[in-house]
Amino acid sequence: MYRRLTTTLSLLFVLVLLVSACAPAAAPSAPAAPAAGEEAAAPEGEEQIELRIAWWGSQDRHDRTIKVIEMFEELHPNIDIVYEFGGFNDHLTKMSTQAAGGNLPDIMQQDYAWIGEWSARGLLMPLDDFIADGTLDFSNVSDSELAGGRIDGKLYAVNLGTNSQAITIDLDAFEQAGIEAPRPDWTWEEFEQIVLQLHDELGIWGFGPLLGDEQIWASVYLGNGEWRYNAEGTAIGYEDDQLYADHLHMILRLQEADAIPSREVEVAEYTDTPVEAQPIVTGEAAMAYYWSNQLVAVQSAAGEDRNFMMVPLPRVTGGQSANYMKPSQFFSITSQAKHPKEAAMFIDYFTNDIEANKVLLAERGVPISSEVRQALQPLLGKAQLAVFDYLERVGQDISPVPPPDPVGHADIRNNVLRALVVDPVLYGQITPEEGVQILREEASAILEKNQ
Repeated sequence: MYRRLTTTLSLLFVLVLLVSACAPAAAPSAPAAPAAGEEAAAPEGEEQIELRIAWWGSQDRHDRTIKVIEMFEELHPNIDIVYEFGGFNDHLTKMSTQAAGGNLPDIMQQDYAWIGEWSARGLLMPLDDFIADGTLDFSNVSDSELAGGRIDGKLYAVNLGTNSQAITIDLDAFEQAGIEAPRPDWTWEEFEQIVLQLHDELGIWGFGPLLGDEQIWASVYLGNGEWRYNAEGTAIGYEDDQLYADHLHMILRLQEADAIPSREVEVAEYTDTPVEAQPIVTGEAAMAYYWSNQLVAVQSAAGEDRNFMMVPLPRVTGGQSANYMKPSQFFSITSQAKHPKEAAMFIDYFTNDIEANKVLLAERGVPISSEVRQALQPLLGKAQLAVFDYLERVGQDISPVPPPDPVGHADIRNNVLRALVVDPVLYGQITPEEGVQILREEASAILEKNQ
């Protein structure tokens, strides 16, 4: 009998990224039964192992992942998997608490923004020995697909799919407003005008929540050929604070015009809210910020009769692409794992098994195995095909992947950017210029402390 663990909603965060707030969807159809002999009971005397896995995501992700866990358990009767899942920030909060208590799961879903800090703190296990002994097979995976999980030459995390940022647009709303879909190289100035026009023509928000998201802060500077931190992770990586101040001014103008949700509404109604309640799904907004793989959940929640399209992030005038190819999530084996070998076996199964990936169906992004990608192509639905197509298009004009965020980034994100900059600016308590100065001073102090 499988034991089920679910996470409770965290009360420690008010502002939560919507990275993985996805709609409930029907669980995938049951996979074909394993071949004869594969369901045999564990040999007498074989150790019964309890393997713990934790991830964040939508109900659709949970359903698919649980089905794959059940398939793996059928193949390995001596392994009983205990799983934990919840929302993005709830996951991070719980994992941080478990790390402090020495009780991390064997396998932890990781974000690219965390991997540098978690590996630096000795909380992740290098995986290279499992590659050397054949437990992890990456013969159908390119080096570039694994690069994001490497720190100082060691592999600490396995990429579960490739992703990129996107502005998801409601094509039906654009058509009703008489507005053409944005060009791939559109600017933030064009973005603002389109948001205002959509609001004027349709009486809805031109754009939903998250214009103050930390990833957009980073992408504003990526579009300027810079990154938010320097390569060493010891200081802010850009010189022109006004560039982000201008972005905050734009948000204020759109708030004042009621063309986007106010910060009060965003916090009260769209924090840690499932995708079916998000304004682009309910028809209350014509555009939204998501990562590319989240289109699957948006389409599922909105219905197959709705028409969506993804376009790259706007860029600063005269700048370069504000997009990069990002590992959507990772699986890491924690340094507190009780069963690292079996954990590596599960990650290999998750990455390489064709039948497992027919259930997962690229929900976490485009799979890293070329063999898996080829096998999935005929099975993809409308949304999955759109994701594959978008990554093909955006990959033709892309900025280099930045280095993982340094130790101290989580502190900067939660306790500086949100608490001391974005919220006070958007609540009208300080000016954008005051906000970016606070961001520089406070972030610099944290980065210097953690060198």
